Amino acid sequence: MKDKEIIEAVLFAAGGAVDAQTLAKVVNKTAKTVKPVVQELMEEYSTRETGMEIIDLGARYVMQVKAEYTDLVSPVAPKELRSPILRTLSMIAYHQPVVQAELVDMRGNSAYDHIRELKERGLIEAVPHGRTKLLQTTSLFADYFGLTSNDPESIKKKIVELSRQQGGSEGLDRWLGRKFVGLTPMYSSLADLCGIKDYRIINAYDPTEEELESLADVFKMVISKGYEEKVSRYYDGEIIEVSSTTFGDIIDAINALEGVADPDRAKESIELIEDLRDRYVSKALVISRKVKPATDMIARIVSDLRLGVSAEGCIVAPDYGTSSEGVDISEGADILVPTHSKVEGDLVDRVCKKYDAIIDGLKNLEK
Repeated sequence: MKDKEIIEAVLFAAGGAVDAQTLAKVVNKTAKTVKPVVQELMEEYSTRETGMEIIDLGARYVMQVKAEYTDLVSPVAPKELRSPILRTLSMIAYHQPVVQAELVDMRGNSAYDHIRELKERGLIEAVPHGRTKLLQTTSLFADYFGLTSNDPESIKKKIVELSRQQGGSEGLDRWLGRKFVGLTPMYSSLADLCGIKDYRIINAYDPTEEELESLADVFKMVISKGYEEKVSRYYDGEIIEVSSTTFGDIIDAINALEGVADPDRAKESIELIEDLRDRYVSKALVISRKVKPATDMIARIVSDLRLGVSAEGCIVAPDYGTSSEGVDISEGADILVPTHSKVEGDLVDRVCKKYDAIIDGLKNLEK
């Protein structure tokens, strides 16, 4: 048997990086003799039409699938690490050395199981640090991801480099195993309005352990405005804050997902919503009675309907009763507008019901 064929077989069977000394022992030669043979094999793979390549990691060599074929083979390739565990590993790699207790605070109690598996696989090591431990990656981690060095700064630079690939975070998201858009339950219908197929419905405000694991697969999380600080305690990816009080808010939400939405579906949805808003404005044009909005939310709806406003107008208020300051918003209101917690249906249906409540209420008052 020829040395080159033996080395090729070893690299294929190893499933990871193999150093020159190990290859030398297999063929009963010196490392100095083996290196030119590996270089020749690498050149052959680079010129032949094949889906495989051999990479030099600095006296360590790995045979792997070429980058352009990874997406094609991923459905049948063995899943070495589940996405939640990969996410925990990525946080250790980026922030290392990281205090175990702080990591658990960020990832939840399931991180203990992740850490245990990562240590068993030899990808991380734990060094005692007071009452807790410091976590950091090992040389096997570098082999696993095809990195030339396990130096923390080199790893961090690699992660930043990946985050800049393909116009933003796509390279980093792929490396972290994140591929879904996250939507809180109230915004689930945005997936259909935008034509998004890869999404997860997650309560990101107070997630369960299972939902925390689902967040590891998410690269964009859509939440209600004003909750970013709360959600960022559980999730460190891109957060998109949106509103859904008016038709304009829904259009803004669709536009905010432009990078992941199907352009044709998003355009179609926006046109339908704009047409629906025009019809409501037409209904409101025949109403002469002026209104007095009780809250900013109601004022935005009134403005969208182009209704007249006056300090002496009929009072329009949301139906949630007492405000956070303890004031009864609904007291003395002529028209009550249903809020999200009391209205069923998708985003568009809910906005329609708010607009209907005001227009129908004004028409009844004019009778």
